[in-house]
Parts: sequence; C-alpha cells; structure tokens
Amino acid sequence: MDGYSSKQALVDEIRRTANLFIGEFDGISESDANLLLSGVDRTPAQMLAYQLGWMSLICGWDADELAGRTFAMPAEGIKWNQLGGLYEKFYAAHAGKPLLRLCDEFKEAIDSMNAWLLNFTDDEMFKPGGRKWASSTPSNWPIWKWIHINTVAPFKSFRSKIRKWKKLREA
Repeated sequence: MDGYSSKQALVDEIRRTANLFIGEFDGISESDANLLLSGVDRTPAQMLAYQLGWMSLICGWDADELAGRTFAMPAEGIKWNQLGGLYEKFYAAHAGKPLLRLCDEFKEAIDSMNAWLLNFTDDEMFKPGGRKWASSTPSNWPIWKWIHINTVAPFKSFRSKIRKWKKLREA
C-alpha cells in the first residue's frame, strides 16, 4: 500500500483519484443510472452511493469520538463480516437521487473530507493510535491508512468498474 509523505500528499491523491473516478460519469444518462449489467456488480448510482457511504462513515466515526459518543464500527448493528448489509444501507440512503445530484454530493464530500484531513496533526495522521476509532480493530492502522483504503483505493478500483460498465453498455 502506498504511503504518504504528508497530509497534503494524501489530500492531493484523494483529489486526483476522485477527479478521475467522477469524470467517468460524464455522459451517463439519468435513464442508465440504475442499470445493472452482467459483469459489473453495481449500477453507476450504487457506485456513487458506496463512495458517499464510506466517506460519511469515516467522518462520522471521528465526529462521534470527538463528541464523546460511542462509535460503532463499521456501523450500528453491522459487523465487519456483514458488509453487504452495510452497502444496502448506502444504496437505500441515496435511492431515487438523480445521478447528477449524486455526482455533486460526491464532489462536496471530497472537498469536506480533504478540509477535515488537514486538521489532523502529523502524529494523529501517520502514527497508530491517532484516534480511538482508527485503533479499535486488531490492525491498529494509522488514520491515513483508513482514509486510503476508503477513498483512493476504491476510487481506483471503481473507476475500472465504471469504465467496464460503460463498455458493456456500448456493446
């Protein structure tokens, strides 16, 4: 997994991969937003809902910790081996929204997340134990790694998914 030399390097990579991912949605019609094609496990709308869901969860874990509330990981009533149910909650939370609105929400979430990240100290961001939520699993990952695996990594893999979806749609 990639490491980052600074918070700004992480923010820059999030922005770069997010822009590549969201750029793939240009030209997808609203009528195709919920089209599930054989060979791709999600619709375009579900791909965006997935990204929005994870970014919201991460920021929510932190907000809960800072407010002194108990945080549930990955989410209330969901265990790590039940992520399919979590994804269904993401999809339901964004069901019925126009694709253009989902794209706008994604861009807004990226801006918000990047601003949030710059508030961490380097020790909080890059050393294990920076936040209780980040060290609450046996992996004891530093915050940057949680951010990477829930932004940069899926932005790259889902960019491949949406490109495959578009090729199948054209066929």
